[in-house]
Amino acid sequence: MDVRRRPAMPLYTSKDASAGEPLKQQVSSPKASDALPLPLYLTNGLFFTMFFSVMYFLLVRWREKIRNSIPLHVVTLSELLAMVSLIASVIYLLGFFGIGFVQSFVSRSNSDSWDIEDENAEQLIIEEDSRRGPCAAATTLGCVVPPPPVRKIAPMVPQQPAKVALSQTEKPATIIMPALSEDDEEIIQSVVQGKTPSYSLESKLGDCMRAASIRKEALQRITGKSLEGLPLEGFDYESILGQCCEMPVGYVQIPVGIAGPLLLDGREYSVPMATTEGCLVASTNRGCKAIFVSGGANSVLLRDGMTRAPVVRFATAKRAAELKFFVEDPLNFETLSLMFNKSSRFARLQGIQCAIAGKNLYMRFSCSTGDAMGMNMVSKGVQNVLDYLQSEYPDMDVIGISGNFCSDKKPAAVNWIEGRGKSVVCEAIIKEEVVKKVLKTEVAALVELNMLKNLTGSAMAGALGGFNAHASNIVSAVYLATGQDPAQNVESSHCITMMEAVNDGKDLHVSVTMPSIEVGTVGGGTQLASQSACLNLLGVKGANRDAPGSNARLLATIVAASVLAGELSLMSAISAGQLVKSHMKYNRSIKDISQVITSS
Repeated sequence: MDVRRRPAMPLYTSKDASAGEPLKQQVSSPKASDALPLPLYLTNGLFFTMFFSVMYFLLVRWREKIRNSIPLHVVTLSELLAMVSLIASVIYLLGFFGIGFVQSFVSRSNSDSWDIEDENAEQLIIEEDSRRGPCAAATTLGCVVPPPPVRKIAPMVPQQPAKVALSQTEKPATIIMPALSEDDEEIIQSVVQGKTPSYSLESKLGDCMRAASIRKEALQRITGKSLEGLPLEGFDYESILGQCCEMPVGYVQIPVGIAGPLLLDGREYSVPMATTEGCLVASTNRGCKAIFVSGGANSVLLRDGMTRAPVVRFATAKRAAELKFFVEDPLNFETLSLMFNKSSRFARLQGIQCAIAGKNLYMRFSCSTGDAMGMNMVSKGVQNVLDYLQSEYPDMDVIGISGNFCSDKKPAAVNWIEGRGKSVVCEAIIKEEVVKKVLKTEVAALVELNMLKNLTGSAMAGALGGFNAHASNIVSAVYLATGQDPAQNVESSHCITMMEAVNDGKDLHVSVTMPSIEVGTVGGGTQLASQSACLNLLGVKGANRDAPGSNARLLATIVAASVLAGELSLMSAISAGQLVKSHMKYNRSIKDISQVITSS
């Protein structure tokens, strides 16, 4: 290895040296300020004065325009010249200070880099020459002086860049896979560069797990954000292909707790609840205990029918009314039912409710859907009816298969009044000693609180179906655990909670009425392994072949009974003044966050 030190710039040539001429002074490089006709300090002062003078003039002129309501874009000749002068002074000042900063930065960088390079090069030369022998140093440097004595040099440690520079130039590694094959790396690069659409990985690779891992790694590289905490392994991505979730990159873990046993209609149930809210499962579990020791709860299914409401338009309101009369005529119901029911062996049309807005007609179809929640089922049936009506009314313009008169995933009075999905009422009589010992409150206090909070307070707030304490808490937790559509929590949580003192004021009669519980035990997320296990725990997994629809109806009554338990416990906690205390006990972490952050 022949390492040479970069030669310094000579002050004179060898020819000059041989002639014995005296040393010549090194000529300094020209400066930008040398080209100025005036000294630098005078030039800077001139442009600074011009800058501030012009700015003052323009500000005064703009203030006068604002006071006189003159548009600012109306510019006089003097203002135009002032702006030109301002631009010129700004250009000069930016150029002067910018050039000075760049020159100083470059000179400092060159100086620092050469110092490091010379030092390292000299160290390498000493080591190399010490290995070559006594004459190597003299040969290398091109001198005739005797070589220095050989010394033992400690191994050179590469100089580490400063930490500040690392933080500014380097990005943290975001690769999550321990090793990538060449094929996977090529596909990841293709996705990052936009050549391969992310949504097409499953079809191109034929391996859903591999597609998810490649998509996850590509997403990290594109966004520069780490997904290290999002698990990837341990999930069956084949089970969600084409029906549950598109373009997966992992799955979210939600803890599942069990409330119960819940005694409902003479049977015991252990209710799975998926939630991240502390105290929710514990509170519902206390309500289940109070119901259990009081003899259990009873439920009644009032109605079972999923809805879909398309919107159609005609040229006139009269023509829209003609279709309304045709659809609502009992003589035509059988024909419309045949058209509707042919889409599924479980779908059965129950009725059509119409509403007119000008020349627009909304038709709210209601049908039974077996053990499925039934949105897709009812939509297919509605499409069949629309195709039939199109032939009878060729001037009908179908605006949309859904016109929000259904109404799905939105709070609506039509669901509160007419119902959607399963309409359930669930009741229980809680004995006086249970109210005192288990719920830690009094019957009269609960009745008064329910009237002032759930009824009067909700009315004051203008609530729509929200005459309850926290029905949506329990509905959401059970929905997540059993694979229901969590967005349908909106209308499924419509609930009115009633409390009344019975048996000469000693015992408490409590009930919840929920007109639109939308659940199913087949289709959607119910088929996933975790959700299927929770359904199996309740004894409602899959479709009931002996009595189609009975599993979904039973699940709806379990949801209502769970809400009853949750309402009973929370109202008791509020009545007894235990709400804050219980949440401080169950809903707050006991970990020392400062130590967790320090250790991590």
